[in-house]
Amino acid sequence: MIARPLRLFNKNVLVLGAYGFIGAAVTRSLRSEGAEVTAFVRSLKTGAQILPGVTRIQGDLRACLRPEDWEAPLAGVDCVVNCAGALQDGPLDDLEAVHHTAVAALGQACAQKGVSVVQISAIGANPEAGTDFMRTKAAGDAALRDSGAPLWILRPGLVIGQSDYGGTALLRMLAAVPWVQPIAHPQSPVQSVGMPDLCTAVTQAVAKDLPQGSYDLVEDAPSPLSDVLAQTRCWMGFPPARTNLPMPGWLTRLIARGADALGRLGWRSPLRSNAMTVMADGVVGDPVPYRAATGRSLAGLTQVYADLTCAREHRLAARMSLLMPLVIAVLSLFWLLSGLFGLIGVSAATAVLTGAGWSTAAAIASVVFWSIVDITLGLAILWRPWAARACLLQAAVALFYLLAASLAVPGLWLDPLGPLVKILPAMTLSLVAWPLLQSR
Repeated sequence: MIARPLRLFNKNVLVLGAYGFIGAAVTRSLRSEGAEVTAFVRSLKTGAQILPGVTRIQGDLRACLRPEDWEAPLAGVDCVVNCAGALQDGPLDDLEAVHHTAVAALGQACAQKGVSVVQISAIGANPEAGTDFMRTKAAGDAALRDSGAPLWILRPGLVIGQSDYGGTALLRMLAAVPWVQPIAHPQSPVQSVGMPDLCTAVTQAVAKDLPQGSYDLVEDAPSPLSDVLAQTRCWMGFPPARTNLPMPGWLTRLIARGADALGRLGWRSPLRSNAMTVMADGVVGDPVPYRAATGRSLAGLTQVYADLTCAREHRLAARMSLLMPLVIAVLSLFWLLSGLFGLIGVSAATAVLTGAGWSTAAAIASVVFWSIVDITLGLAILWRPWAARACLLQAAVALFYLLAASLAVPGLWLDPLGPLVKILPAMTLSLVAWPLLQSR
């Protein structure tokens, strides 16, 4: 068999946001075409897990706001592919810095070095857009155009890939709802793009087989969001919904505000207001410029799903994403109430220990201390950066309670209310939540 030529042999490419949903797929695609890829990532550890064997450099776009900040990352680079982005401002995200200021500095640095740029932007990015996500994306695109660097701006529609994130994750999560299908803005028009077509467009740009310019990467015709969701449900192997439940506007806005509040605690929910506003406006682009430049149309949603494999892990991930808010809420409530009840009923709890031979002072100190520990763990799991570690600590503390109580007050195992028996499912739930909270 004759090996196909590698289109990007000897090309050195820097990929920003390389372990994200789009970035990881683009990185693998570029490498398969022979490019030498360097991944610009926030976390070297996460980069090693997702992109083993790929050269990685640690960096944060929020700290690369001047052209000189790009001097080292651009050394020896022929092309930069910017897949980095954030949905909404939060503890770990700054839209103005990531989408605009850092990108403007990157463009100036690339222009000085003759390095080309492939910018993954977004359909609907314009200065008058209704969300800061789209406005900052537009500002970054404009800054790149003004820089004079060789530039390709690719604006994908709703990206459908083997993995999931953002809009794709939301579709799969909603598709996992049993029996009924809740949906907001069911008639919003949506044009999708398969991840393989997106990666092909990036490769064409890096190889300079695509003329410089801006391109919407979308299928030829839009579909209503309700049809997109129905096709997602079918692809995942879930039974068709018995009925659709269109969500009223007031409920959609209430959910978005709640998701925004959780965003301030570090939770990057796909239900935040920026995403819901984009979905209300629709995801519609113009496929003609890309088709004219390449002579081909992009695959439609039906073909995209036909080319993807849905396995048990996809259905499990969708179901667990749906259950995750409930799991976190139950764990937080369990530990908070456990601690509060300990403080409120300190006399009763102390009596159990003094009955087992403890001194009154030691019993009171123990009850108060561990009640505070419980409350702390109940609050810690609500702060997203600490949530995974809080789950492990909850499981460890629960195990300690079981062992210590079994030694100090073994009679609690026979208590009709089962205080020790009830610790077992709570500990198990913490262990179930822990892997689900791992990033990416």
